[in-house]
Amino acid sequence: MTKSELAEQVSTKINLTKKETEQIVSMIFESIIDALSSGDKVELRGFGSFRIRHRALREGRNPKTGEKVKVPPKKVPFFRAGKELKEMVNNKKSS
Repeated sequence: MTKSELAEQVSTKINLTKKETEQIVSMIFESIIDALSSGDKVELRGFGSFRIRHRALREGRNPKTGEKVKVPPKKVPFFRAGKELKEMVNNKKSS
């Protein structure tokens, strides 16, 4: 499902236009990105949580030449699904 498909599906359930719903969906995503960028954790109860994981400096290899290269440290976004989401995906009843 794409962002516009998500907005379209939500707009059919509420009394807003697709364009207004797309703006709301975009604002939610931007808020999550802003929070992660500033080092905060985002937790959506029943759905899951987003946080940043730090990857350390490591040594890798160029697959073409086999030459050793240093891969710089970086931050990567990480999502952990909540219990209710896992249960719904596995077609189990949630409590």
